[in-house]
Amino acid sequence: MPDKRAHRGPHPADAELFAPEALPRLREALADFSLLLTKGYADKSALKLVGDRFSLTQRQRLAVMRSACSDQQLQSRLARRVDIADIAGQSLAIDGYNLLITIEAALSGGLIFRGRDGCLRDLASIHGTYRKVEETVPALTLIGKFLADIDVGLPRGEGVPPSNHRQACTERSRSDARDTTTAEALWLLDSPVSNSGRLKTLIANLAREHDWNWEARLSLNPDAELRQTDQIVVTTDSVILDTCPHWTNLADAIITRSLADTTIVDLA
Repeated sequence: MPDKRAHRGPHPADAELFAPEALPRLREALADFSLLLTKGYADKSALKLVGDRFSLTQRQRLAVMRSACSDQQLQSRLARRVDIADIAGQSLAIDGYNLLITIEAALSGGLIFRGRDGCLRDLASIHGTYRKVEETVPALTLIGKFLADIDVGLPRGEGVPPSNHRQACTERSRSDARDTTTAEALWLLDSPVSNSGRLKTLIANLAREHDWNWEARLSLNPDAELRQTDQIVVTTDSVILDTCPHWTNLADAIITRSLADTTIVDLA
C-alpha cells in the first residue's frame, strides 16, 4: 500500500502507549536494557528479554531500543560530542534523513524521545521510500536558519572564518578520492531510498534560494562515510555515534530553541 501520509505526526496509539502513567515502567525497562548492554548482551536478545518482562508493545520496545545505550557507549559518545556553541565556522556532515525526519516529526506534533545519551529521537520510519510531507520544507528552512544563526552554512566569506580544525580536515582529505570538506554543510542521503534524488534537488534549491553554503549528495552508504569523515557529524544514529570522530547534538538544539511546544518524552 502506498504511503499517503501528509504529516510525520504521532501514531494513533502513542497517547496511550506513552501516557504519564506508562513512563515509570518504560524507564525501568530502559535501565534494565542498558544494564544488559553494559554487561555485553546482544541487542536483540536483551530487548526481547526486557520487552517480555515488562510486556511492552513493539512501538514501546522501539522507543526503549532507540533511547538506550551501554555505560561504555554513553561515556564514549559524551567524550566525542562537540557543543553547539563550538561549531561556528566548522564544516558539518549531516545524516540527512536522520535529522530531517526528526524535525519533521517535531513540527507534526509527533512524540520525540530523549535518550540516555541526551539525543532526541523519533519513532518514524521511511521503509525504503521517503515521502515529502507538509513539514518537509518548513523543517529544512528551520534547520537552515538555525545553522545560519550560528555561522554554519553561510556563503563563503561571511560569518566566522574557517577554524584550524576545518583547514586540517581539508589538508587531510586531499588524498581522498572524494573530498567532502568543500561544503560548510554536507547533506548525505541514502541513494537506495526512493525519492532521494527529489529530496536532494529540493535541498539544493532551498540552499540556492537562501544563499546557504550547502551541498546535498546521494550515497550508497552514508553511514560508512559519516563514520570515517573528519567533519563534525550531525546524527543520532547509534551505529554512527559510536564510531565517528566527532558529532554534535543539532536536533536537540533546534527543537529546544525553536520548537518549544514539542512533546519530549524523557525515558532516561
